Amino acid sequence: MSALVLGLLAGGVTGLALGALGGGGSMLAVPALMYLLGLAPAEAATASLVVVAVTSASALAAHARRGTVRWRAGALFAVAGLVPAALGGALSGRLPSHLLTGAFAVIAALAALRMLKPSATVRHPEVPVRRARVVRAGAGLGAVTGVLGVGGGFLAVPALVGVVGLRMRAAVGTSLLVITVNALVALGGRAGSAATVDWPAVGPFAAAAVLGAWDGRRLAEKVSGGTLQRIFACALLAVAAVMLADAVL
Repeated sequence: MSALVLGLLAGGVTGLALGALGGGGSMLAVPALMYLLGLAPAEAATASLVVVAVTSASALAAHARRGTVRWRAGALFAVAGLVPAALGGALSGRLPSHLLTGAFAVIAALAALRMLKPSATVRHPEVPVRRARVVRAGAGLGAVTGVLGVGGGFLAVPALVGVVGLRMRAAVGTSLLVITVNALVALGGRAGSAATVDWPAVGPFAAAAVLGAWDGRRLAEKVSGGTLQRIFACALLAVAAVMLADAVL
């Protein structure tokens, strides 16, 4: 099967997961780019950031039209992650491949386990938001995005709910602002690294992911969120196991 067809199929599945789940779907992009398109871990992380930035920006526009983006809260969260995202992006290309693969496997497993747990309750909106907690959460998300090339929606959404106090729908929309900014900054941090973007492979992947995200949103309206999360979490655990074995062996 040609690289073009593989890129379209993998991008479509990644976008489908992103659109259906709101967060965590980008975790499929890095392993798909590595094992289906043959990119090295650092190259896959850089390419994943392109996919994440394009797909998240497209979804952000749709959420903005529906009024589910809290710009002030998202800006504070995103600003906190600017420096860590840039530093992480610059650092990623200098890390050994097996270390990047192993770290991604651990993060993927944690994301899957979080999805399998019952949803956390929303923080009471009358409790004052602690700016220091927002800054720490935003910085941590920026670092993960920069180093591993993932959007981090599985971290951003719970943080925006639990730390900032947003309702789930607003947290999903606002997380897309944070993810888009972090992905773009992390790409800037990688500008001088050896990890280049294979545009003939990444272009179709990103385009298919954007289209798949629209189908994912329609799928989410027909299938319960809990069912989708359990299916995706099990698939993500399998991917994490394969990548961890690849890193160790």
